[in-house]
Amino acid sequence: MKLAVMVCAGALLFGSIAADAAEEGGKAIQKTIIHLGTATPGGGFPLYGNAFAEVMNAADPAFQIEPRNTKGSNENIPLLESGQLDIALVAGEPAYESFMGLGGRPKTKLKILTAIYSSPGMFVVRADSPYKAIHDLVGQPVAFGAKSSGLPILSRYILDGLGLKQDEDFKSIYLDRAGDGPAMVEDGRAAALWGAGIGWPGFAAVAATPAGARFIAPDAGEIARIRAKHTFLKPLTIPAGSYPGQTAAIDSVGSWSYVLVRETLPDDVAYHLAKTLHGAEATLCQKLPQACETTAANTATAAPSVDLIHPGVLKYFREIGAVK
Repeated sequence: MKLAVMVCAGALLFGSIAADAAEEGGKAIQKTIIHLGTATPGGGFPLYGNAFAEVMNAADPAFQIEPRNTKGSNENIPLLESGQLDIALVAGEPAYESFMGLGGRPKTKLKILTAIYSSPGMFVVRADSPYKAIHDLVGQPVAFGAKSSGLPILSRYILDGLGLKQDEDFKSIYLDRAGDGPAMVEDGRAAALWGAGIGWPGFAAVAATPAGARFIAPDAGEIARIRAKHTFLKPLTIPAGSYPGQTAAIDSVGSWSYVLVRETLPDDVAYHLAKTLHGAEATLCQKLPQACETTAANTATAAPSVDLIHPGVLKYFREIGAVK
């Protein structure tokens, strides 16, 4: 989808991306309209995407970032590739598969704008349930997340590392909306809900119920087995107090989620997005705790290869010393 251009006065601010005219203090300015893909309501991506857009739009009036609910990572990737989105949130596992060209598809030409936050995976159950370990959930109904999100892909890798098959060893439930999962755990339709990350809405919702929550993650031996088979997964920790009633840190494995951009996003637009974003890191952190991980330094280390970071972003990173 090519975005329409409305020229206000003189040349377009960022070259080839769409713009709209606006008035500020009696002076005409260009607004660069950027369509941001998130995921289904009730999940972590819409929560992050809305905060990202609000902070970015406030930080620079030249931007108008417009969040859009999608089916999640697996829809966002082709929407970016076809130019129907400018930027989109994509979980680490589908991003990795696309970068590597796994599953019989060619390697994607999408690029990284920023790493947004780490996503250690785990299950949540009612605090009064009998389930204490991952193998206790075998044969039980488990909600693995929205159908097109990255969460079921992460769980497949983790379970595969333990010799388990998601759709054979569990009664797998795939949601139409990420926000439907917590109620299924509360009323017993699901024994557990799979999710990932710090501040993930599904975990917070279960933990806030009268029954309370217990979290189930791989133990140290299981983490070693998983990483031996799937080396791209990283050891990650959910700090104590991340959710109501969680008194101890929880170790798990996972990856970083990203804001990816379409291949044709102009270098000057990517540069300006990066400069605005990382100039507003503190504001975004105050807006959303999990967004405290959205830093230039984390992006530089989380990217599978520096070549996967958009050239415009790399230009900014080199200016501030985030990469050489």
